[in-house]
Amino acid sequence: MDAERERRAGRLHLAVALLCAWLIFASPWIGMLRSIPRDASWLDYSHVASGFLALLLAVTYLITCTRAGRWRLYFPWITGRVGTAARDLGGLLRGRIPAAEGNGLFAVLEGMTLLMLLAAAATGAGWFFSQGSSEALAWRGYHVYAARGLGGLIVVHVVTVSLHLLDFVRD
Repeated sequence: MDAERERRAGRLHLAVALLCAWLIFASPWIGMLRSIPRDASWLDYSHVASGFLALLLAVTYLITCTRAGRWRLYFPWITGRVGTAARDLGGLLRGRIPAAEGNGLFAVLEGMTLLMLLAAAATGAGWFFSQGSSEALAWRGYHVYAARGLGGLIVVHVVTVSLHLLDFVRD
C-alpha cells in the first residue's frame, strides 16, 4: 500500500511539475485583466483550463503527500516541532548542506511549495469566477503574487533537490 502511494505521488509530482512549467512559461503571453478578452487566444483559454486542472491536481497532491500523518513531515511548525528545520537553517548559514530526510528545512520548503501551489491555483480560480466584477483585479493581484511566489519556491525546490543529489554522490 505504501509503495502504491509512492507511485501515485510520483505520477502526481510529474504531472504537477509539467503543468506548473507550462503555466509559468506561458503566463507572459496571457492577456487577461478584469476578464477573458473577446479576442482571447488559445493561450488564454489553455491557461484557464490548465489552471483548473492545476487546482484539482494541487488538492489531490496535497492530500496524497499528507496522508497517514505525513503532514508532520511537511508542516512541523503546526505541532511546534521546528528544531530540526532551525538546526538545518543554522547549519546552512555555516556552509553545511541540510539533510534531505526528516522534517528539516528541505521538507519545510516542500510544504511551503505545496501551499503556494494551492494558493496560486485557488487565486486563479477566484479571479476566473469574479471576472467582470470590481473584485477581479484584486484576485488577479493575489494570483500574480502567488504565482511569483510559487515560481520562486520551485527554483528553491530544484536547487534543494540538486543538493540532495549531490549528497548522494558524496556518500
